[in-house]
Amino acid sequence: MDEYEGIDEVVHEPSEAFAESTNVAAFMREYGIDDYEALIERTTSEVEGEPASGVDWFWDEIVDYLDIDFYTEYDAVRDDSNGPQFSDWYPGGEVNVAHNVVDRHAAVDSANRNRVALLWEGEPGDIREITFHELRRQSDRVANYLTEAGIETGDTVGLYMPMVPEVVSILYGCLKVGAIAVPIFSGFGREATATRIDDAEPEVLFTGDGFYRRGDEVRLKATADEAVADAGHVEEVVVYDRLGATPAGDEAGTDTDADPVPWNDDRDKTWDEAVGSQPSAYETKRLPSDQESMLLYSSGTTGEPKGIVHTHAGVLTQCAKEIHFGFDRKPADRFFWVSDIGWMMGPWTLIGNHAFGGTVVMYEGAPDHPEPDRFWEMIDRHGITQFGISPTAIRALRKHGDEWVEGHDLSSLRILGSTGEPWDPESWRWFYDAVGGGECPIVNISGGTEICGCFLMPMPNQPLKPCTLGGPGLGMDIDIVDETGESVKESAERGYLVARDSCPSMTKSLWSGDERYLEEYWSTWPDLWDHGDFAQKDEDGFWFLHGRADDALNVAGRKVGPAEIEGVLIDHDAVNQAAAVGVPDDTTGTAVVAYVVLEPDADPSDDLREELRALVGDEHGKPFRPRELLFVDAFPKTQSGKIIRRAIESVYVGEDPGDLSSMENPEALDSLRDPA
Repeated sequence: MDEYEGIDEVVHEPSEAFAESTNVAAFMREYGIDDYEALIERTTSEVEGEPASGVDWFWDEIVDYLDIDFYTEYDAVRDDSNGPQFSDWYPGGEVNVAHNVVDRHAAVDSANRNRVALLWEGEPGDIREITFHELRRQSDRVANYLTEAGIETGDTVGLYMPMVPEVVSILYGCLKVGAIAVPIFSGFGREATATRIDDAEPEVLFTGDGFYRRGDEVRLKATADEAVADAGHVEEVVVYDRLGATPAGDEAGTDTDADPVPWNDDRDKTWDEAVGSQPSAYETKRLPSDQESMLLYSSGTTGEPKGIVHTHAGVLTQCAKEIHFGFDRKPADRFFWVSDIGWMMGPWTLIGNHAFGGTVVMYEGAPDHPEPDRFWEMIDRHGITQFGISPTAIRALRKHGDEWVEGHDLSSLRILGSTGEPWDPESWRWFYDAVGGGECPIVNISGGTEICGCFLMPMPNQPLKPCTLGGPGLGMDIDIVDETGESVKESAERGYLVARDSCPSMTKSLWSGDERYLEEYWSTWPDLWDHGDFAQKDEDGFWFLHGRADDALNVAGRKVGPAEIEGVLIDHDAVNQAAAVGVPDDTTGTAVVAYVVLEPDADPSDDLREELRALVGDEHGKPFRPRELLFVDAFPKTQSGKIIRRAIESVYVGEDPGDLSSMENPEALDSLRDPA
């Protein structure tokens, strides 16, 4: 291990001036709260002698504190008469996300009217800036088109779109008319897209001719057509022209050398035809607090993708709270999180920042095109203040070396962010030192599509150990329990991450119905939300995740997360990526099998294999030394970069891996079946 060994030392200590300047510190001062533990207790439980405390107090107080604008005041903070599984938040209130994130900022008397809402960069280098005034006009055109197309409150609308500014106006246009936006990741193929269309049943689908990725054109329209043919339901397809490709039979295209876009004259409309010709004024609907706003799909670990149902009041309050406190949003900030609109972090970024009239940076393409310093160039060029990315992406960029970061001015950065999976200490420290200059806190968050937000989130005024998630977010009643459901949070034992109470953004159910919703999240222990993560709070109060509980390796009665095994392997100079899975073993019950992707200049050999196995044994003990270590070319991953360990394990034991509709690279399974 190098100088970054271990996660036991406090690495980040915010300066007193920085800590006192944060939004969360201001909140604590206003309510006389002394420290983080008291902050979480005050916002999640009833504190004796303190009437201004508890979950209901916090979620009521935060509406006014963050200036969230309800058309009609709610009658109560929530009605939980049906239990935490079906809490009704802000009953009696009327609200609309779109009013809060675009309309009020575009008003004639608003100081944000001409502020840049979206700063967009295409992979070829083209840049566009969209003000709130312009965003409202375009969102209103989308709303008028949807109304003309017969879309009513509660209808679903599909978004299978490239990452262009228009995707934001589509999302907000849907919210304006009360439609349920259904974002679908632009990297999905035919099957995954069709599965979501078939489940959501949208009558209108927005798509594009394509987008740029690593210098190549990626075409979307043909895939959209195939998915619609498989799934049905869609009656109109609106096609945005990103590439300048020509609709078949249309002589007006801008790029006569491009392959024609497949076209159905009876169903398809160009963006200009459907949206561009519409009036640029629309009166946003006033909707009940619990009106569905988005249907976000989570691939899950098994079974069919889960349709997560979100409400207007829920996503608005949660996203705004997290951006304001966790990421310390200031008026001049430029916030960039690497995500597609089809993943939770896309809408989360937009809604959370635009609730305050903030500027969001969007990027179309690959992180290493044309060179591995693309993101560092963007931070330098645009003065980005908050930068969020997955640990997988940082591991890949770290392997290119420090020289790609050096020479770029990253001093605009105030806060770094990450989510998606556990960190390894070396990559976390590289992100902190090389990118953040050893000064920016890494706000490492974990929650999920199910709450469009975070259960765990460090506050920027807290000290940090490598890889920590700090602790529970404000208003989030989170615990760690053992197999019986008893809390082990204060014992420093590893256990299962659970929520003891609801929050406004918790999915009201699954699109497929209550039965699967209750089975997935509430069936393990009475009235506890089982999030499925393996967690621990150490003796110093820092929370950590150790991977999915169903991925945990239980070897001879001892449990370890696969990320911990993988971190040891990744630290070796010859290793680019690693994946560890548990397989049946007659002696220990479960044995570790490790798969490794080597660096381009490294060759597989028996000597290297034994060296890597020995490293794991030295670090974690002999029982965790991999029974086998296999060299492969690639791992099966989701479109968001997560390794699909269940697919790896299934291939090893010869079982059916189940639903793989979210897999980015099915060909990786062939590499697993023929390892070195």
